[in-house]
This record gives sequence, C-alpha cells and structure tokens, in this order.
Amino acid sequence: MQTKVQNKKRQVAFFILLMLWGEVGSESIQYSVLEETESGTFVANLTKDLGLRVGELAARGARIVFKGNRQHLQLDPQTHDLLLNEKLDREELCGSTEPCVLPFQVLLENPLQFFQASLRVRDINDHAPEFPAREMLLKISEITMPGKIFPLKMAHDLDTGSNGLQSYTISFNPHFHVLTRNRSEGRKFPELVLDKPLDREEQPRLTLTLTALDGGSPPRSGTSEIHIQVLDINDNIPEFAQELYEAQIPENNPLGSLVITVSARDLDAGSFGKVSYALFQVDDINQPFEINAITGEIRLRKALDFEEVQSYDVDVEATDGGGLSGKCSLVVRVLDVNDNAPELTMSFFISPIPENLPEIIVAVFSVSDADSGHNQQVICSIENNLPFLLRLSVENFYTLVTDGALDRESRAEYNITITVTDLGTPRLKTQQSITVLVSDVNDNAPAFTQTSYTLFVRENNSPALHIGSVSATDRDSGTNAQVTYSLLPPQDPHLPLSSLVSINADNGHLFALRSLDYEALQEFEFRVGATDRGSPALSSEALVRVLVLDANDNSPFVLYPLQNGSAPCTELVPRTAEPGYLVTKVVAGGSQPYLPLPEAAPAQAQADSLTVYLVVALASVSSLFLLSVLLFVAVRLCKRSRAASVGRCSVPEGPFPGHLVDVSGTRTLSQSYQYEVCLMGGSGTNEFKFLKPIIPNFPPQGTEREMEETPALPNSFPFS
Repeated sequence: MQTKVQNKKRQVAFFILLMLWGEVGSESIQYSVLEETESGTFVANLTKDLGLRVGELAARGARIVFKGNRQHLQLDPQTHDLLLNEKLDREELCGSTEPCVLPFQVLLENPLQFFQASLRVRDINDHAPEFPAREMLLKISEITMPGKIFPLKMAHDLDTGSNGLQSYTISFNPHFHVLTRNRSEGRKFPELVLDKPLDREEQPRLTLTLTALDGGSPPRSGTSEIHIQVLDINDNIPEFAQELYEAQIPENNPLGSLVITVSARDLDAGSFGKVSYALFQVDDINQPFEINAITGEIRLRKALDFEEVQSYDVDVEATDGGGLSGKCSLVVRVLDVNDNAPELTMSFFISPIPENLPEIIVAVFSVSDADSGHNQQVICSIENNLPFLLRLSVENFYTLVTDGALDRESRAEYNITITVTDLGTPRLKTQQSITVLVSDVNDNAPAFTQTSYTLFVRENNSPALHIGSVSATDRDSGTNAQVTYSLLPPQDPHLPLSSLVSINADNGHLFALRSLDYEALQEFEFRVGATDRGSPALSSEALVRVLVLDANDNSPFVLYPLQNGSAPCTELVPRTAEPGYLVTKVVAGGSQPYLPLPEAAPAQAQADSLTVYLVVALASVSSLFLLSVLLFVAVRLCKRSRAASVGRCSVPEGPFPGHLVDVSGTRTLSQSYQYEVCLMGGSGTNEFKFLKPIIPNFPPQGTEREMEETPALPNSFPFS
C-alpha cells in the first residue's frame, strides 16, 4: 500500500488533566497499607475488585504501573492477587504530606484497558520528636515581669496525624510553665511563660528540661535542656521593623545570592543597644539560609529545589549586648523554574507487527514532568511522514498505533523517535527511539519473468532431455517467498501432457519425458503454475509453447510467428559447418520485409586497402627491386581477398519454384525475397545478416541450401 504523507506535524498536547478513553474505567479504586509492612503482604483481590472473570488478568497480560520507575505493588503470578512489592516508608515517600497517596494504573492488554487506582500508605509511630539542639540558652533580666513569654526552639517529628508531635512539657519549677502553640502550617512550637520574678542575687542560673511528646501509643518523646541566665538590668529589648518578612527566590538562584535584609533596633545605649542577628529555628543540616550577624543580610548557602520544598518558615532573632532579644518571622517562597526535563516511561512495546492490519497498538507509555504550572505542561510528538499516530489514552498515558495497514514490501523497518517537550522557558525535551519491524504476510503472488515461453526440441530426442526453464519470483519473504512449480491441466483434453513433459517443482526446469516425432506433433502448448508456500497460498501461471524441429532439417535457424521478423538460431553454428545458408522468406502481397543492411564488409575492405597502400609506400623507399616484388605480392593479396569474398557468399540464380507463387490460397501473388547469409569469421555467434535482396530472374542452382515454406504454413508468416 502507499504510505500516507501528512503535511503538518502530528502532535498531541498533554496538560496533565484527567481524560478518559473509550475503553478506560472511570472510577478509581483506593487501597491502604501500613508503612513498614513486610514485602509480599496481601493487599487486595484485584480480579474481584475490577469485576473480571477468574483468570482474565493473566489472559490479558495485566500489569501494575506507578509513576516513575518505582514498583510498590506486584501481582501474584499464580492467583494474580495484589501484593506488596517492598517495604514502604511513608516519610520517605510523602514527607510531611498527609494523606500519603500513591496513584497507579492497572494496565490490561488485548484489548487495551486502564483502571485508575491508588495506594494510601498509613503512618505508624516509628519516629520520636527531636529538637534541633540538645541545649538552649536564655538570658532573662531580673526585672522581667511575670507573664512574659519567651519563644523556644520547636521539635520535629517525621510522623503525621496522631503519631506526630502533640505537646510540650517542662520539668517542675516555681518560676516557669510552658505553652504549646500552633503555627499557620499546623506545626506546634513551645513558649516559656514566666510565672514568678527572678532574682539574680538569689539564683543567677536555672536549668529546665523541655520535653516534646507525640500522640502514639505508647507515646514517644524527645528532650532538650534549657539553661537560663539571669541578667542584670537591661530595660529595652531589640525590636524588628516588621514582625513578618516575606521573600521570593527562584530555585536556580546561585549560592550566596541575597534573599532579604532584616533590621532591628535597641533603645539602650552602649553594649545594651548593640544588636546582633541570628537565625532562631535552625536545622544546620537542612537550613538553606545564613544571616550576617552584623548587617542582617540573609543569603542562600544551599541549593534550592522547588520539587522538594516550596516554602520555608524562618525565625530571626536580634540580641543586644545585655542578652535581651527580639524575634521576627520570615517566609521564603521558592519559585519554580524549568529545570526538569520530561520523563518518558515505556509500559508496553511490541515488535515485529504484522503488515496489512490497521490500527495496531505498537507501544503504551506515560510522560511526566517534575516541574509545576506551565513548566509541567508537555507536548508529545513523533516525526513526519510515518504511518503511525499518537493517541492520548488516560491521564498521562499515550498509545502509539499504526495509521492504517503497513506494507512490508515497501518498508520493513521503522525507526521512530518519540519526543516529549515541556512548555517551560527554556523548553526542555526528552527523546526515546524505538525500532518497529514489520513481519511478512503472504499478500503477493509469484510473478513469472515472462508471460509466455517458447522452447525448441528437435525430434527423436532422448527421454528426460532438459528442454528449457521457467522462473518466477515472489516479493514476500521467508516461507511466503518460496515458489513451487507445477504443470496445469491442458486446455486441449486430447493432449497427453503428463506423458510429454515434466517440471522440477523446485527450480522450474522442464524435461521431455519421451522422444518426440515431428510428423506426429509439430508443436504444442501448455500452462505452468507457480505457487508460494504461504498461508493462504497464492499462485500465478504462464504459457509455454514447444516447437518440434524436423530431424532432416539441419538448418540452425527456425521461423516461427513473431512480430519483429527475427530468426533465432536453434543451436550453436560452427564456422566450419557451412560457408553460407540461403534463407527464403515469403511475405504476402504489399508487405515489405525487414532488410537491415550489412556494415561489416565495407569496413573490412577499407582496412585491406589501407594495408596495401602502406606496404607499397614502405617498399618504394628501399629499392626499385624490392618495390617490384612488393607490388607483385600486393596484387596477389588483393586478388585473393576478392576471390574469398565471392566464394563465401553465394547467390542463387534463376526463377523460384512455381509452388512459391501463391501460398495464401487467395489467388494473390506473393513477393519472394532471397538473402545472402554469410558467416562472419570468428564471430562465434548464432546470428546472420541480410546483405541484399536478389531478384529471382536466373536459373536455379543446387549448390545452396534452401529453407522453403511448406504448404501447411500460414499465408503471412513473420520472419524470425
């Protein structure tokens, strides 16, 4: 078939929206499992949940497909129940996100069908709260009034929900108690409240134990020591210009770039009015920011990744020379940049595919992009002028199908490059190349090299004589291209074809089975068939004509009704066999024979003359005696050349026999033409040339061999 060429590039825009295909289930099934559950644990009876028959999952090649390369679930190879493929760590998979839901698809082949599903990983209390530091230092003036609140560093718990951090407690003492507060994002932090005034002279230092408790059963806890230093009078604390600072920073900003500058002032004089800055809630391992203690400039010290953390809440502390401190909050929002190329995950691929079948599903794959917003939108495409189409199936899945039936004989292999490009700036792309092979289907019948064959057999031949061959080729491949030859039943029911000839089924060689008799059978024809070995088998046929030659006619030429007037040789003509042959051709009245004129004889004569003149010229220089001798030799050579030319081409004389006057039976005189047939020395070919027509007005001579038309020949017989 002819490959369709489309002018515009086929592409499918994918905007990460849920789209349903005709065969796709619309409802999503949700399963849940506790984190840290052992691998191989039973999750669900997938056959029952999908409403399928027993064994249908195996028959349709079911598989579980998660985003990316992780495979959290597996199908039992025997029962096809849904099993846990590995231990799951909720904190590793989802961090602080709750609930932790992992979407996946159940992919069925033959026919293609998708089911949406998800796996929720439930938290267990496997982490205790931890403080960023095992010790804290507070400097509190002795004149601080009861009710004063002092923020403390909060603890972190990787668990969520009831297993996460719930409350704070403090060791018993007469001066302080602790409050548990909630931040805007839901995290809990402690505040120390002064209940009774401090007296530096009575107790200059205090040590308290701060405990963080989660809600597990039993609860887990973490502690930090609070060291309180009672200061002498410093009656002004540093105050920030803003209680809340906000900043935005692209995720690809270089290290050391400025995020924001904070500022605080203290009304005290001297060292009590000198302010230094520090980050308060500091996790030295994960904190990507640093602050200049003198200027308050906050800069980037660690690379950001929007795909990991989208915003940071930072507490900044300003402390004066007397140990008093003030606090402000900073919210840093990370801006996404297009720094992640799209990902392509191949879920299903088949090659080779059969030709002649339309809309074959070649591949199923999913695309994704870790960026967000416009940077996450992708376009999926393949090259122009390929007989394939991309179709969006469900969510982020595509199918690659054939655009109509393929023809292996036109093209047996396709190299397809799938390109996934996002819409960010700059645009990033991912390419994956696949090679699709086209398997052969028996759609081409064998074709003979000729529509008809003409063979010559001289009578009285030996049995099993090889008389010729036929040949057919098949454009298919493999077994579909293997050809078997056979004789077809003759159209003439009286022709004993099976006793006359046979054919080799493998190579098409034809053999005469018995000796042929020219007087009994001068010619016959039959049909041969060529059949391939494909399924279904295809065949064709050709006509074979066999001409039986008279054993008494030893002429190497044969005349049979072709339209171009040629006369082929039936055997190799040796130069020494006969000096010449006379071929008589009879044509109907008004017809003109095809008379090509010879060109070789004049050229030979010209070459001989030049040789003679050259010899004469050279001889005249030497001496008069030698000149006379050479002239005598040259004359003798010229005479011999002319005598040989006349002797090799004989010309018949006299009128033609009377029976050649009328051969048509319509009382119309025929024109008779005779031609000289000269065998060119050393030619080694089975051809002759017509030299000139000879008007038959002379008496006949019996020295030439004539080929005469018999009365049984047709009235108009082209010369072959």
